[in-house]
Amino acid sequence: MADKLYFAINETAFRLTEAMIRDSEKYKIAVEYQSNGVRIIDAGLKSCGSILAGFKIAEICMGGLGKVSFGMNTNSVLPTTLNVNSAYPVVACLSSQYAGWSLSMPKEDNDGKSFNCLGSGPARVLAYKEELIKQIGYSEKSPKGVLVLEVASYPPQKIIEKVINDCRVNAENLILIITPTTSLAGTTQVVARVLEVAMHKLHALKFPLDNVVEGFANAPIPSPSNDFLEAMGRTNDAILYGGLVHLVVTGPDYEAEKLTEALPSCTSSDYGRSFSEIFKSVSYDFYKIDPMLFAPAKVIVSNLTTGKSWVGGKLNFSLLERLWIELRK
Repeated sequence: MADKLYFAINETAFRLTEAMIRDSEKYKIAVEYQSNGVRIIDAGLKSCGSILAGFKIAEICMGGLGKVSFGMNTNSVLPTTLNVNSAYPVVACLSSQYAGWSLSMPKEDNDGKSFNCLGSGPARVLAYKEELIKQIGYSEKSPKGVLVLEVASYPPQKIIEKVINDCRVNAENLILIITPTTSLAGTTQVVARVLEVAMHKLHALKFPLDNVVEGFANAPIPSPSNDFLEAMGRTNDAILYGGLVHLVVTGPDYEAEKLTEALPSCTSSDYGRSFSEIFKSVSYDFYKIDPMLFAPAKVIVSNLTTGKSWVGGKLNFSLLERLWIELRK
């Protein structure tokens, strides 16, 4: 699928981003123009940002191949949720939205401060550096690029120059979006990765990507914390314990049924604890966490070939309520 279609995800994302810039007051964002022409959107660092900005950034991150909207869960004291859907989830989520481009700089090269982040968004396919990008096979050349950085500071100039060079774009045609996890926009755009998290685990389980037809997802939106680790923990918990994903696939029933059993987060031995607690228990080393944990709480897999559906996992809102809500005594 990915190697036969051309979506122009960078051109589309660039148009969406410029529209966002024109409506900056609506989204409560700020725009900084670098001397070389690069534009940096501040969606929660110095500016306030907003949940609405988080929705739009998530759609930009998916290269315009996904839609994000508000949802409501009236059966929980955590009623505010978001909905995500894409008719092309492989390209939208894995080629574009996945945070897979490592951008770092040691402190000796950056005035005594190290810089580390993972870039996401359609500019990843322009750089074409990640193994995941190459495995999927979708590529494009574009004079314009958009990259989202989940960081709490502006990137150093050397990092910006690296992005320009690796993506082979002119500086004035590059837009960077800064989304701190401790902000409303940052928290929201991470939770909006609920479908992407499912797609990434599906890929890890070696389910045929060409058999994925469409994807839908829902997850609760937590309030951001002013502590980075706590904020990161809440966004992960939202997906691990409150994320619901419905995938439409083709192929043999046994493959769809097997996927339903293996995909949910409850298949991991780490299931049941807050992500911040899990992260702390492994000395803040992501690579020591069971990779099978990174998945939605509940999945529905429908086989378009046979019309059959299966359900796996479970939503655990009671755990989220204990983690997120301060109850009156």
